[in-house]
Amino acid sequence: MSTPSLSDLPIRRLTRGDVSACADLSEDRGWPREEHKWSLLLSAGTGYGIDDPDGGLVSACVVTSYGPGERPELGAIGMVLVAGRHARQGVGRRLMSYVVEQAGTTPLTLHATPYGQPLYEELGFKVTGRAEMVRGRFTPGGSVPGIATRPATAEDLSAILRLDAEVFGSDRTHVLTRLPAFSDQLRVAEEDGRLIGYAALWPNMDTHVVGPLIARDTETAKALVTSLAAGTDRPLRTDIDVRHDELLAWLKERGLEGVAFNAVMNHGAPDLPGDWTRRFAPLTVAAG
Repeated sequence: MSTPSLSDLPIRRLTRGDVSACADLSEDRGWPREEHKWSLLLSAGTGYGIDDPDGGLVSACVVTSYGPGERPELGAIGMVLVAGRHARQGVGRRLMSYVVEQAGTTPLTLHATPYGQPLYEELGFKVTGRAEMVRGRFTPGGSVPGIATRPATAEDLSAILRLDAEVFGSDRTHVLTRLPAFSDQLRVAEEDGRLIGYAALWPNMDTHVVGPLIARDTETAKALVTSLAAGTDRPLRTDIDVRHDELLAWLKERGLEGVAFNAVMNHGAPDLPGDWTRRFAPLTVAAG
């Protein structure tokens, strides 16, 4: 039997049963396996993949939709990967074209590496911003932000969801309700009994990732990061909107270093909804 060409291989929906195959694909491209993150994305979002007749996946990506289920207001694309043995053969373009077609009129957003940006531009995505990934061991010091933070409780969930919808610009209840199980820490910042920010710390290989990071202002963001860092001995990693230059400078003073920049790109919308001034870091760049 002849081996089918890549263009003939069907695109199918991925499920949580595909976590290991997706992690293998990550590893194939030199990324960490990130099975914990893949599990979240494939349960909260919609995965698309192409099976390799020889085993494993040729390609994969995940779309996390926000807003009403029947009429999403935004789709975040992430984890776009093509196996090394099938690279530069049009597979990524085919999968991304399919995802854009499936989205219809729903605006799309993604964080693009310099390697992937040209393809996304050809598909109609436009650069609307940048994020910087920083990583390192957090060193306490300097003036301590005088803002109260504490571990979140089940009673905080409704207030977290209200604040997040206001700042993010769309409902992401189906993702945030998974945070208590997904993260190792979930903390809130308060003032006069009112929630003014929240942040999660979740495990990813040998680091802890800070995200989401939603805060009234930079001082509140600093207080949340400081409180999360106090509860881990792992290096921290996070992706900060570069417009938050004061927070980025502070993180670097506290021991984190810039690792990479990603372009924030949109399709079908000039900018992201919500209030960027209070949106400091995404849950993960793969899900917005």
